[in-house]
Amino acid sequence: MEQQQLIRTGDPARNFELKDQNDSTFDLFEQSGKKVLLSFHPLAWTPYCSAQMKSLEENRDILASLGTMAVGLSVDTVPCKKAWAENLGITHTPLLCDFWPHGHVAMTYGIFRDANGFSERANIIIDENRKVTFVKIYPLHSVPDIQEIITFLQHPTNLRAS
Repeated sequence: MEQQQLIRTGDPARNFELKDQNDSTFDLFEQSGKKVLLSFHPLAWTPYCSAQMKSLEENRDILASLGTMAVGLSVDTVPCKKAWAENLGITHTPLLCDFWPHGHVAMTYGIFRDANGFSERANIIIDENRKVTFVKIYPLHSVPDIQEIITFLQHPTNLRAS
């Protein structure tokens, strides 16, 4: 699989289907009428990734009030994500498994780290019209600021990332 260039704001979203921690299928383009926050994290069971996914769960109602559904994505398997979600107390946020083909969605969005076999830590927002409106890659050993995402969703013209 050939890695593509980093997706940018204004680009059309690239559809995908992945299983979540409950073995349910998530299809990006079936989320019509709402924005979707794709929150990529390198690997389950790591402190930064755990904090990142917990912040999605803890802010789920705020995001929903802004017409946004948040999902977490990593290269981990369904059983791994299921155990991890249970361990973290995540009951509503879909944790998507970009396991096979390995890292395909991360590659499609241009954020797969070939040398490591996992994705960058990144947030990508897709709007209701299936356009990318926000792209930001974060240091691996950090937790993305969920308030930055909330502020962007409240005032999308005031903050642009890419």
